[in-house]
Amino acid sequence: MSQFGVQIHRKSRTKNLGNGKRKIKSRDKRRSEMGNYFSSTKFGENDKIKKIRRRGGKKTAILKKALSVNLLTKEGFKKVKIKTISESPDNKNFARQNIITKGTVIITEMGKAVVINRPGRDGNVNAKLIE
Repeated sequence: MSQFGVQIHRKSRTKNLGNGKRKIKSRDKRRSEMGNYFSSTKFGENDKIKKIRRRGGKKTAILKKALSVNLLTKEGFKKVKIKTISESPDNKNFARQNIITKGTVIITEMGKAVVINRPGRDGNVNAKLIE
């Protein structure tokens, strides 16, 4: 599965059955089984949100650029600005390209934090302060 292409969400159609036969694909993917493209949330000069239509007419927000983060501290959530992106567990090039995903370590005004949500699906960035 490509990380940057449209993904398919169903069981594989070409598998070994266990007796040496191969299960042959009987049809192509349907529109209802397709995923969406990778929405690379980048660190930018302002917050930019894009609304998209999901299945059933539901509207959701995709975060395209992020400047601020909802930071979880001992007192509660605080909205602070992002300074830079330190490292990403998904891909080392994501940190170089300033792409924010779940698990990315970011440097904020209050210190280092790790992203605890998926910004491309939620429309905001939530992070937890690292002591």
